[in-house]
Amino acid sequence: MGKYLLSIFLILLGFALLESAVLSNIIFLPVIPDFLLICVIYYSFQHGKTIGETSGFMSGLFIDFLSGCPFGLNCLLRTVIGYVCGFFNRTFAMEGFLVPAALSLVATIFKVLLTQIISLFYPSVVNSYHIFSLDFGFELLMNTLFAPVIVKFLGFFDDLFPLQEKL
Repeated sequence: MGKYLLSIFLILLGFALLESAVLSNIIFLPVIPDFLLICVIYYSFQHGKTIGETSGFMSGLFIDFLSGCPFGLNCLLRTVIGYVCGFFNRTFAMEGFLVPAALSLVATIFKVLLTQIISLFYPSVVNSYHIFSLDFGFELLMNTLFAPVIVKFLGFFDDLFPLQEKL
């Protein structure tokens, strides 16, 4: 299990660095696609609540360290998303195009709704964008289109570990 968690840690760190160092510097992108959210969704649906919330917390921690948002906000959001998605462990087959895209779409909407709820309690600290904005639409589109590709990529790394190492 230790090697498997280390691989999850390194994959999440790689995607966090990709988002913060490479994608954030591309001028024509109005919003950065949330690859880490797709990773959290994948690990939650494949391995359950514990791995889901752990990967959500780790990915949120990476984003909190690498961005200027309030510390702990992304940890909270992604831990909740990982836990909720973990309830549906092995409910959906993560192969193909349609299921990962649909799950990513629902999780992105859930993330924005959670952010808006938290911004009600801390309006001067948490910046949220509206669900009917162009930025949200672009992020929703990018997450939906990239989800099948990232799920296929993560599935390759999952196949490297036998089942007993994942437990």
